[in-house]
Amino acid sequence: MTDNPIEEIKSKLDIVEVIGSYIKLQKAGINYKAPCPFHKEKTPSFFVSPTRQMFKCFGCGESGDIFRFVMKMEGVEFGDALRILARKAGVKIERENPEFKTKRKQLYEINELACRFYEKQLRESQSGKKVNEYLLKRGIGEESLEQWRLGYAPASAAGGWQIVSDFLVGKGYQRSDVESAGLAIKSNQAGSQHQSDYYDRFRGRIMFPIFDLYGQVIGFGGRLFEQETTKKDLAKYLNIPNTLLYNKSNVLYGLNLARVDVRKKDFCILVEGYTDVILSHQAGFKNTVAASGTSLTESQLRILKRYSQNLITAFDMDVAGDFATKRGIDLAQEAGFQIKVVVMPKGKDPADIISENPKEWQGLVASAKSIFDFYFDSTFSKFDEKSEAGKRKISDTLLSVIGKIPNKIIQSHWAQELARRLRVSEDSVLAELRKLTSQRREPRKNKETGGQEENKEPEIKTRKEALEEAVLSLILRSPERLALITDECLDYFSARPKEVLSCLKKTKEKDPKKKLASLEKDLPDSLKPFLDELYLKSGLEEEEGDTEEEFSFCLKELEKIFNKAKLQAIAGKIQEAEEKKDPKAIKKLSQEFNNILKAINNKEQHAQEKNKKDK
Repeated sequence: MTDNPIEEIKSKLDIVEVIGSYIKLQKAGINYKAPCPFHKEKTPSFFVSPTRQMFKCFGCGESGDIFRFVMKMEGVEFGDALRILARKAGVKIERENPEFKTKRKQLYEINELACRFYEKQLRESQSGKKVNEYLLKRGIGEESLEQWRLGYAPASAAGGWQIVSDFLVGKGYQRSDVESAGLAIKSNQAGSQHQSDYYDRFRGRIMFPIFDLYGQVIGFGGRLFEQETTKKDLAKYLNIPNTLLYNKSNVLYGLNLARVDVRKKDFCILVEGYTDVILSHQAGFKNTVAASGTSLTESQLRILKRYSQNLITAFDMDVAGDFATKRGIDLAQEAGFQIKVVVMPKGKDPADIISENPKEWQGLVASAKSIFDFYFDSTFSKFDEKSEAGKRKISDTLLSVIGKIPNKIIQSHWAQELARRLRVSEDSVLAELRKLTSQRREPRKNKETGGQEENKEPEIKTRKEALEEAVLSLILRSPERLALITDECLDYFSARPKEVLSCLKKTKEKDPKKKLASLEKDLPDSLKPFLDELYLKSGLEEEEGDTEEEFSFCLKELEKIFNKAKLQAIAGKIQEAEEKKDPKAIKKLSQEFNNILKAINNKEQHAQEKNKKDK
């Protein structure tokens, strides 16, 4: 183990594997590519270099190493990214180091201890054994109980209302820390009957730990176990509130165990409950997740999109009613997901179906309808399409759905289908659709941030910058080309590329490849990220051809841009001299302008004659 955990982690983890666990990477020459996870794009401009151990998006400009990627993807600070990657690499970060001992780390420890406590209660307590028996009857096997780490929070008894709180305090944590983890509630009642100002949030409940992508416990959900609870007015399901670790809008229950299968099968099954997820995995559908007690959010969809753009929903959906559910589906459509719907038997959820007959669940998933077929069938079954009132209800419901389809061809298809089934003209449906969409043209706000939806602008390079990078990339691929860069050519380049080329030319090494190795050492630190990007770009272009003509063309174009800029500068000075009525300056500058122009023309003529001879 080295003294530097950062370097040790980098030596043990490959950036392709790390990034590949978040998004699908495709081989591109010596590198890998994918659509950028940090901005919307259709053509992949996000590249990963295994040689340089870096990533770069040539669309939005985001770049860096594995730490930068995890920080950006997980929305965490460096210390937390270090912890995540250290766990993945099997590198131990010393607990005593205050740099890494964050509040988040403390909450992870509290959640893990609480999870073990609940697991033990399920296995060993008298009440827990009843819960264990109940879960087995529901069809959850012993292996699943262990894999999903199900547990039991005892009801209040002789131990009072602070059973888990007391346990955690005994492990050295403050009651306020237990509250911060969402496991305790601070009493605001004067003269409270409880033994302290804090009492357990979960009592008499089956406990479902909620995990992050790395299998660490970040929170809990609890289902009331009524046999052990006297009060009948308690909520059946209870989740912890948002904490530093857990935000229900960002979490998909089961994704830590589902993501590999979601990517392999290229679709994700979305259900409502914890038990639905567990039994679905048990039945072989390991690509199943739940939205943690909330409708689909933009953050959850961004996470899902890393693995697949195909979504199958398996919960009760009412196109004319449940606004929250519909909003989540609308967001998924806008994000480009292809959506299907499992039509559930009335009054049943996936857990009921699987526990009774797993093959029935398999058939329902296989026969899932496209979201639009489902919307149409569901809506037409509720209203009379022959009556005026029915036509109005159907059109109001379905036009709101059709109007949100981002693809205009698909939108047109369903508008035609609505006209056909209502037996009205297509023009009338399109007129109503235009009226509806015109009302939606205000900028959409991000519900989670409250601000405008972020659209990251692509990184736009000037033609000169693109040519400079192309020349440098071609030199990195074939270092012998450096000999073609004369001192005169150096003036064609901007500051950064000029400095890189100057450093290369100054190196004492004669062998071109050794010059590159020397450059890595001699180049100022401020220019090393630029060099990394150039190396990545040189790898990307490898499969696009590697010709001397391309190198020569780029140099000539840079020369033209340089000469044009020089002529424009002199022309500007001539104009100033004319305004000042300075004939001597005008004559001198005009002569300089003509000399440069003549030199350019002579050089071009010489090049043309040489080309003729070569042919």
